[in-house]
Amino acid sequence: MFRIESARIIAVVARIVRDVGLAEELAQDALVAALEQWPQSGVPRSPGGWLMATARHRAIDLVRRKETYARKLAEVGRTLQDAPPPPEPAEPDDIDDDLLRLIFTACHPVLSTQARIALTLRLLGGLTTQEISRAFLAPEATVAQRIVRAKRTLAKADVPFEVPYGAEREARLSSVLEVVYLIFNEGYSATAGDDLVRPALCEDALRLARVLAGLMPEEPEVHGLAALLELQASRIPARTGPGGEPVLLADQDRSRWNRMLVLRGLEALRRAGHGPYSLQAAIAAHHARPVRYEDTDWAAIAALYGRLRELAPSPVVELNRAVAVGMAQGPAAGLELVDALAAEPALKDYHLLPSVRGDLLERLGRGREARTEFERAAALTRNARERALLLSRAERADP
Repeated sequence: MFRIESARIIAVVARIVRDVGLAEELAQDALVAALEQWPQSGVPRSPGGWLMATARHRAIDLVRRKETYARKLAEVGRTLQDAPPPPEPAEPDDIDDDLLRLIFTACHPVLSTQARIALTLRLLGGLTTQEISRAFLAPEATVAQRIVRAKRTLAKADVPFEVPYGAEREARLSSVLEVVYLIFNEGYSATAGDDLVRPALCEDALRLARVLAGLMPEEPEVHGLAALLELQASRIPARTGPGGEPVLLADQDRSRWNRMLVLRGLEALRRAGHGPYSLQAAIAAHHARPVRYEDTDWAAIAALYGRLRELAPSPVVELNRAVAVGMAQGPAAGLELVDALAAEPALKDYHLLPSVRGDLLERLGRGREARTEFERAAALTRNARERALLLSRAERADP
């Protein structure tokens, strides 16, 4: 119950104390109170409301006790000075506003990307430090330090607990979407370790994307991100075999794709715009709609990658476009684009560059060269499952 309610409790309390670190402590105080009292008194009719009211009471008491909070107390409102808080928030919309404020605060650009991810998973995902460290294969002490430093940085920078508007909101929203996108990507294709996929991280990111879509229904790119994650998540059951080994897109059993997530993704895509996440969602939709891999419209996918390259140019986007061109126009056309990327500094240690090149060379019948590229890709990846797949492809390309 606490994991379900914690984000909203922290959001409401943070509005009162104006400090996300302190808000988290007060929310956990409420959890301790529940663990102490409920075994004797029984679980209340509204457990979430009880936790919320307890945390708010403690927040208000803290504000009253400290003279330094006198000015903030006046800002909170006259009703907090004399009247006890209601057992549950009067207006659900107020909680939604607070939750949106918490999301924008946790993803503030003043924090590093890693700090934003850790703090978002802690405050909004309800994950423990141990769970976050396990998901990203980082030492628990390192993750704990990131979270502590992130809270300290927000307090020191006096980051306002609010939803920005205008140009600032647009800039900050891109940071929020980036954090959710990175969390999902790490779950969908793990950077390192023994597992190709970490479904729990994908689920956390998907839930955050759905929350954002509900809180910001007028933002097309929010729906674009939600559509992208729904469509990508639909393929997770088919991405690995019985032993956890990777299954390439062409070999996946599409009957195992989650059709409900596909439908949710296509519905969200109808509300999306023309931004980077919306374009990626449109690409994912071209993969999701066909019943057979052979029916994929690679020409349309290549065209969408061309639009994405104009909107958000990057070597990785161009590499993905090369794959689509290689499928639509033949491996020679794709190889020409890939070879043009060979000198890109950003792709120097990117294992998918030699992996894609190996695939194109294999399709051209140049097995020995393909083997060299697959072996190079295997040496660059830090994921054990991907490494095994690449070495297997190297062996098949040139026995």
